[in-house]
Amino acid sequence: MDAREDWSRPGIGDGRAASGRYLDGVEVYVFLIAFLTVFYLSNGALLLGHYDLGWHLAAGDLIRQRGEVPFQDPWAFTLGDRQWYNLSWLWDVMASVLYQHTGFAGIVLMVVACGAVITLYLTFCGLSSGASAPAVCIAVFATCLLYPCYEASPNMYLAASPNVATMLFAVIFYGECLRRRNWFLLPPMMVAWVNLHGGFMLAFPILGVFAGIALLRRDWTNFRNYCLAGVGCVLAIFVNPLGWHVYDGVRATLGHFIQADIGEWRSYFFNMELPGSLPGIVYALTFVVLELRYRNTTRVPLEARVLAWLFLCLGLYQFRYTAFFFIFSSVPMALHIDRLLPKRFSSFEVRRAMLAAGVVGVLLLPFTFMQVRPALALPDMLSEDDARYLEAHTSHARLLNHWNVGGLLIFRTRGSVPVFVDGRAATAYPDELLRDYHELVRWDIDAASWDKVISKYKIDAVLWIRAHDPLRQFLVGERGWKEQYTGAYVSLYTRQDASSR
Repeated sequence: MDAREDWSRPGIGDGRAASGRYLDGVEVYVFLIAFLTVFYLSNGALLLGHYDLGWHLAAGDLIRQRGEVPFQDPWAFTLGDRQWYNLSWLWDVMASVLYQHTGFAGIVLMVVACGAVITLYLTFCGLSSGASAPAVCIAVFATCLLYPCYEASPNMYLAASPNVATMLFAVIFYGECLRRRNWFLLPPMMVAWVNLHGGFMLAFPILGVFAGIALLRRDWTNFRNYCLAGVGCVLAIFVNPLGWHVYDGVRATLGHFIQADIGEWRSYFFNMELPGSLPGIVYALTFVVLELRYRNTTRVPLEARVLAWLFLCLGLYQFRYTAFFFIFSSVPMALHIDRLLPKRFSSFEVRRAMLAAGVVGVLLLPFTFMQVRPALALPDMLSEDDARYLEAHTSHARLLNHWNVGGLLIFRTRGSVPVFVDGRAATAYPDELLRDYHELVRWDIDAASWDKVISKYKIDAVLWIRAHDPLRQFLVGERGWKEQYTGAYVSLYTRQDASSR
């Protein structure tokens, strides 16, 4: 096939053979969705480990009580006149409703359902690209095990946080662009995405890649459709409580200096853990080798290739993009694996065995849920007992809390113990405060920075990680503070004069 034929090659879903193939792949859907859902459910407690889940639930409750999205934070004493850009207000409300009626089990089931839809879309994309059922099964199974990034908890991308909305809609946009049919549905979907998570900006690189390649192919029909979808998505962005100020919220997140202390914004090498990261590394290296080996193949949609390579590079730069590399690489990997598998693996017997295994997986789902349900709870970093003690002894204190406990403190005290900072970062707190806090987040104590923050914000209590011994030596040994309370993971330090009040 020459270069001209390669550039003009239609996308997936355009040919009759591809259509027939994915319609015949029901056993692949059953197998993958069943077993991946069992896997996600078995990790249900880990899915609740995101440190920001607490304030998201509290925000949802607050929005439902007030009947509007608040434009200022009611829980912190350090916000000044800073506006709160809640980019995930709709997800917060949904999570709040689920928690009220079903507890944490309902939230976990919502997240697992999103994972199932992602699996369904990736399977559809693989089968409709022309890859065999076993090849799609291998590629999608590997992708859906790896993209949640369990080794970097709590910075996971299939977890009880608004991140899951971006994962879901990114896959839907990707799948619908590959189909080249339902592009007109993307702007209405964008209305939901923009109110669920600030990651909605990811829609434009996806549409841009498809539109750019359509332009290079001189495929004017699809180029027009992608451009119209892009314009519609731009207009859809303004259907949110913040209006055009939603860009201020996104801008406050992207490129902000505080990202240097947030794991998901740091490089892949910072987040890499051995041996836990080895499967992802092996997958990425395998993708690179197969792509170079079959670089001239025309079976792989060029758009999928470009997006996979783009997010592989971005993922090395910032860890949060690694999950999208796994997702966008699933179609190229399925087609490459299809070349390597013996033809007998596509036999009717193999597919029948997959269907039988999938039925077993479906039967395992209720038992898995019943087994994991008692363990579904917020992280123990700040327990209910810790919160009750803080309410009784520090409700009138100016408390300097560790970043990771801020969201849990909001959830458990609802403002009765005002917080200093939490994971909302630049969308809720002034840059000056974040710069001051930034100087404290190191193992070795910078006495000048701690003295400055304590004096500047009139701090009379510090809630910090219990294992931070240098801070204990500094506050208790050098500054004469008292370690007033010790929980399982946190310690409360107070001034001597403050503890006697």
